[in-house]
Amino acid sequence: MRRPCSRNTLNGMRSLFGLLRSVLWMCPLIGLSVVVMGTISLISSLFDSTGRLQHRVAVRWARMVLGICGVKVDVVGAENLDPNRDYVFCSNHFSLIDTPLMFGCMPREFRILARHGLWKIPFLGWHLNRAGHLPVHRENPRAAARNIQQAADKVREGFSVLIFPEGGRTREDRMRVFKPGAGYIAIRAQAPVVPMAIVGTRTILAPNSLHLRPGRAELRIGKPLITDGLEQRDAKDLMVRVREAILELGREPVG
Repeated sequence: MRRPCSRNTLNGMRSLFGLLRSVLWMCPLIGLSVVVMGTISLISSLFDSTGRLQHRVAVRWARMVLGICGVKVDVVGAENLDPNRDYVFCSNHFSLIDTPLMFGCMPREFRILARHGLWKIPFLGWHLNRAGHLPVHRENPRAAARNIQQAADKVREGFSVLIFPEGGRTREDRMRVFKPGAGYIAIRAQAPVVPMAIVGTRTILAPNSLHLRPGRAELRIGKPLITDGLEQRDAKDLMVRVREAILELGREPVG
């Protein structure tokens, strides 16, 4: 007489099936989407030097990735943004899926600041360069200072910028202390800082894992923090306020 499978056995089989689906189906499709949409982005850059057309291509790519992964995203707080202002957006960063979430769901066009190593990746790096995104050289203080000035100039030119102020993706359960770079950029550009919390992506794709789990996430957009009258020495205090605002935004689980 056959014994019925235990619940643990069934859960283990589902987990194994999900991992195989991620590795054999989702990851190859994501890689293919990077090549195809990266090529389209490069071609589009021949007709548009502002990067706006490339950004639209990136939005299509990001939504494609979210669809492949079975990720549904709700955006909360978009009404806090003034369509006539440019911002320095700051967000937590727990998962590799955060970047396509941002490109696919942000209600505003933006340029990103990211570690310069990404510019060395074929297709991705080419797209980042041609689209007007900015590399950050964290290990070189002089180059990092130039990056801050370039980002402030970008905001003055009429482009919002997105920064993950922890300095990269965290593998811990809580946010690290924020670096002051985003504060320096916002104060130099006299642009408001918008705190944002990404909630739910750590469950969808955990750090150091290839196991993509379809699920629901939220992008929560807080009220802008004004920088009028602030000076460069206020950057660290500003980022403490931004971190506290993001912690408050992300306190509740995905509804």
